[in-house]
Amino acid sequence: MENLHDKRKIYDKSQLLENQIKENPMEQFRDWFLDAEEHPAVSEANAMAISTVENDGCPRTRMVLLKAYTWEGFIFYTNYESRKGKAIENSNYACLHFFWPSLERQIIIKAKLEKLSENLSDGYFASRPRGSQLGAVVSPQSEVIPNREFLEKKLQNLEKEYENKEIPRPENWGGYLAKPYEIEFWQGRPNRLHDRIIYQLTEDFDWKISRLAP
Repeated sequence: MENLHDKRKIYDKSQLLENQIKENPMEQFRDWFLDAEEHPAVSEANAMAISTVENDGCPRTRMVLLKAYTWEGFIFYTNYESRKGKAIENSNYACLHFFWPSLERQIIIKAKLEKLSENLSDGYFASRPRGSQLGAVVSPQSEVIPNREFLEKKLQNLEKEYENKEIPRPENWGGYLAKPYEIEFWQGRPNRLHDRIIYQLTEDFDWKISRLAP
């Protein structure tokens, strides 16, 4: 067994102070997200982890891609019958997490999820590459399948079926809007005295801003 006790680094690239932050966390997210997009060492700034709670009470986390963000929240797409889709149907609360090591930053978002309207899901599905459209139709996401060949054969059949035809969005595939009620911004600092600024939505829909101990 490898001992990892001495594996550590010094965080000293930036700081997060109260006189630097925005009053609205979505503006603060936009600024940090643009920094991540422009950083040469960040390959997918929109890669985010999403955690949901399954029927056994255990959280389950997986990576998805953020596809849009608005004043209301964060948008991603998935199969509604997947494990995450079923977990969201059972409890529409989730935690989103962005981690950009090159910037020594992370963002933790607690949110309530709601399905996007069908026309918005239709519009995004139509904009996807044809291969991605076929993949969404082919894959019974999260279900047990016999082997890889099962998918490949199904893909070949669908390619023939939809040759020179428009591929319709499957009814069990679409988007979610994650509407945040708590967002924490974490900036690495020396001596593990990291900056943690948290925004919490109040009953009158203002954002309360606090500093947390690292």
